[in-house]
Amino acid sequence: MSIARLSIVLSTHAAQFKAVAFKGDLENNLVKIAAWGYAGVELAIRDPALVRVDELEAMLARNHLVVPAIGTGQAWGEEHLSLTSPDVSIRKAAIERIKSHIMLARRLNSLVILGLIRGVTQPGQTDDQSKCLLKEGLQECAEAASAYGVKLAFEPLNRYETNLVNSVAEGLELIQQVGSAHLGLLLDTFHMNIEEADILNSIHQAAQEIFHFHVADSNRWYPGAGHLDFKAILETLKSIDYTGWISGEFLPKPDSDTAAQRNFEHLKQFLA
Repeated sequence: MSIARLSIVLSTHAAQFKAVAFKGDLENNLVKIAAWGYAGVELAIRDPALVRVDELEAMLARNHLVVPAIGTGQAWGEEHLSLTSPDVSIRKAAIERIKSHIMLARRLNSLVILGLIRGVTQPGQTDDQSKCLLKEGLQECAEAASAYGVKLAFEPLNRYETNLVNSVAEGLELIQQVGSAHLGLLLDTFHMNIEEADILNSIHQAAQEIFHFHVADSNRWYPGAGHLDFKAILETLKSIDYTGWISGEFLPKPDSDTAAQRNFEHLKQFLA
């Protein structure tokens, strides 16, 4: 593991989701991110149809940045698309949106993150019904991802954001049920701090199923601003031979630029 695997989340457009340090102003933000030392930029994209891909690729090339992952959560946050909606038309729209992310990921050599787009269990729908819909939706998405050689990273989220799949153990059970080599997990230190009794043990349990890794401290500020032990976390990732990316997803506190720089400086001291 090295600083060559550090990235940070950037939303390509304005969005309501607060735990993203950078939103819009794409080229200017890419210039800054590269100058601070990051090798990658994780793109949060509501709808790939809104992205001018040729221009994006040119900007990435100019700044020597790659895109390790593409986030889909804004499709839920901005449009309420979800894999578990009681409305079949909404579920279909969510799957089609994810398929469009898969096509963009194929072009950018990225993986696709499935987090908030799973939705929540709605009133009048049981948890078992939601889990069944989630499994079916993920199976269709994983089949599409497999056809194009793209990986999907499913993210367990804390109980305050969804009532579906909160822990690493639940995430492992879900991907086992789906049964696709193209579906793995994204672990996030902020969510794990809430849901896991032992973060390091949970990382060991997930081991080779970890496709991507998010960092934020206990207060959802940049690493180093809370009480999490990132030295131990990164050493644990190294011990399981994790070779993926470490991507910062945190609040823009005290401001975006400061948070991004302090994240990089804090993590690089623990990386070869």
